[in-house]
Amino acid sequence: QVQLVESGGGLVQAGGSLRLSCGASGSVFRGLTMGWYRQGPGNQRELVASITSGGSTNYADSVKGRFTISRDDAQKTVYLQMNSMKPEDTAVYYCNVEKLLTGPPIRWENDYWGQGTQVTVSS
Repeated sequence: QVQLVESGGGLVQAGGSLRLSCGASGSVFRGLTMGWYRQGPGNQRELVASITSGGSTNYADSVKGRFTISRDDAQKTVYLQMNSMKPEDTAVYYCNVEKLLTGPPIRWENDYWGQGTQVTVSS
């Protein structure tokens, strides 16, 4: 049974920083595109940042220049470094793996999500 477990959320003042981590537990051999999404109060879930298995990154316009996504495949972990945070970054943050290789039996499985971690930025 594969699980994604997020950590690192919390309360921070505007201008501060947080680092989110998302580790995959269970039998995981490889993950393809990994990403962070967020859902603020009354809002739909939105993509914050993603990173491919080759290291290419994509960011929402609202976080470009402030957030950095990275991955450590040996540790089966994806990170989100958040700097210069703003109150509008307040949300529940979810990690996602688009497709991962697990087993036995060896197989690709799609669209895994973590349970979410709360990030609150005070003004």
